[in-house]
Amino acid sequence: MSFLDRIAACAPPRISRYRTFRVDGNEVGQVKDDFAAVLGNFPDVFSVSGDGIELAPDLNGFEQRTKAVDRVLRALAERQVIRGWREEKYPVATSFKSPALFHMERAAVALFGVRAYGVHMNGFTGAGTGMKMWIGRRGLDRMLAPGKLDQIVAGGQPAGLSLRQNLIKESAEEASIPAELAGKAIAVGGTSYCMERPEGLRRDLLFNFDLELPADFEPVNNDGEISEFYLWPIEQVIETVRDTDEFKFNCSLVVIDFLIRHGFIEPDHADYVELVRGLHG
Repeated sequence: MSFLDRIAACAPPRISRYRTFRVDGNEVGQVKDDFAAVLGNFPDVFSVSGDGIELAPDLNGFEQRTKAVDRVLRALAERQVIRGWREEKYPVATSFKSPALFHMERAAVALFGVRAYGVHMNGFTGAGTGMKMWIGRRGLDRMLAPGKLDQIVAGGQPAGLSLRQNLIKESAEEASIPAELAGKAIAVGGTSYCMERPEGLRRDLLFNFDLELPADFEPVNNDGEISEFYLWPIEQVIETVRDTDEFKFNCSLVVIDFLIRHGFIEPDHADYVELVRGLHG
């Protein structure tokens, strides 16, 4: 195994099997053919054709679109077509800073291949070869990647919160990091990928943060996401990401990005260029 295997795990699928999802003429997602057929049963909301899917033209405002789509999604959830309902709204837009065309239940985002966003934070102590990183293990009851390793803090980006607000909220819920300390996290860039998963097409952009934690800090989980935490020497983190698939698929990318930025993967590494390119798939 190698770092490149972690990149390859998030490689894009054959988009030819998908239909473009448009809202008011704007491309916002990609829908697989079999799910497109399901949406065809709701012609008052979705117009399905051979070359794509569009919201009905008379749904021409944010509130109308949100209510109409939500009604369909709740019906599909009752039929178990959509699983893991969260009651958490994600904005559907043409870009991160563009106004939302409508809001969509988080559990349905991948089925529509809509771009989603998240915040991931690397929590560490020390520097150089003496650095250690806090790692979380996801609960076995998680629908997504149960039992896999994770960042100390990570979460999807819902509607209504800024990135920093969301990071502080997730820090409290997932690791009991006080707001004053979480607010010191440094924004360090992002990673992106497009990949096919059982839950649909993941087109995600993760905003990454680094936070140097006090040596005596110990995280405590409050929301059931994480079953336990480990404080690992950086060499153990490197070996685990490189040689195993123990990390959740996207968390591996965030760790690799951290290792590159902190000089643990140097430019003379045989796969350096491919790794840098692959972190922005």
